[in-house]
Amino acid sequence: MRHIAIPVAAGLLAAALAGPALAQDKPVELRFSHWVPPGHPMHPAVEAWAESIKKASNGTITIKIFPAQQLGKAFDHYNMARDGIADFAHVNPGYEPGRFPIMGLSEIPFIFANSKEGSAALDAWYRKYADKEMKDVKYCMTFAHDPATFHTTNKKIVVPGDVKGMKIRPANATISRFISLLGGTNVPASAPEARDVLEKGVAEGITFPWGSIVLFGIDKVTKHHLDAQLYVTEQTFVMNKDKYNSLSPAQRKVIDDHCTPEWSEKIATPWATMESSGRDKIKAQPGQDVYPITPAQLAEWRKAAEPLMKEWESQVKKAGGDPAAIYKDLQDELKKRNSLY
Repeated sequence: MRHIAIPVAAGLLAAALAGPALAQDKPVELRFSHWVPPGHPMHPAVEAWAESIKKASNGTITIKIFPAQQLGKAFDHYNMARDGIADFAHVNPGYEPGRFPIMGLSEIPFIFANSKEGSAALDAWYRKYADKEMKDVKYCMTFAHDPATFHTTNKKIVVPGDVKGMKIRPANATISRFISLLGGTNVPASAPEARDVLEKGVAEGITFPWGSIVLFGIDKVTKHHLDAQLYVTEQTFVMNKDKYNSLSPAQRKVIDDHCTPEWSEKIATPWATMESSGRDKIKAQPGQDVYPITPAQLAEWRKAAEPLMKEWESQVKKAGGDPAAIYKDLQDELKKRNSLY
């Protein structure tokens, strides 16, 4: 009996010490910056995430959310977390070409079948590499929006050759390169600025998920929509390292418990639902042309995207990575969650 009682007593003592330690931790308020509007489904998902952190920390960690680029432009959010302008930041790594070569794999067309379970797969895959690519911040999680496509103002895009000569706002660095390979001209603009460049005629088309076309009012200026699942864009939450390290061990554990593939899927799910519902909303609008493509046309798109994989492999090799192993890692995670294209 004595041998059993000692570990039980030790466990009870550890539990007794852990509770008060968390309760006695110094209260801290963390600033979370993102760049989508409060009406975007990611905003309430982040609110629920923040509330869960508050509850798990016995109220010692509160998170104040700054939406809609209040603390800085969308393109700057990684640096904002690194430099402490924000404690947490919502980053689109694809806004910074060449900075995160491994992450770039997620942007290549025809890899993701969905972004719910697919987001959990994406996060589980990338956290193996995050310390290498995002070493100047504390990595939290990555998820993706629902598979997206081309939307244009006047000229229809049906096959890859139609992009030639067109001015397109790209979603990320990889899609930007795709547009260049197809003979188009890129018009860089963050999501909140996208409608403006289309309205002014600076761009003739955009690569965007369906629901966001409606949310950002882009359906007011676009009328042709390619009905195909082409690509996803990754979204990453990162934290200022010094702020993370300043937290108590118990508080850091709360943060770690909220930076997981499971939370990635929770954050992604309402966004994915909104995006997928956008297709039917656009189809129901008068004057909107939502058109399917044939299997042969889809094969053309897949063929046209092949050079992107070769270029990604080259970039990863230059960064010291093994592209074959990294790609297999992602495929395995996606297969595990029934999300491989």
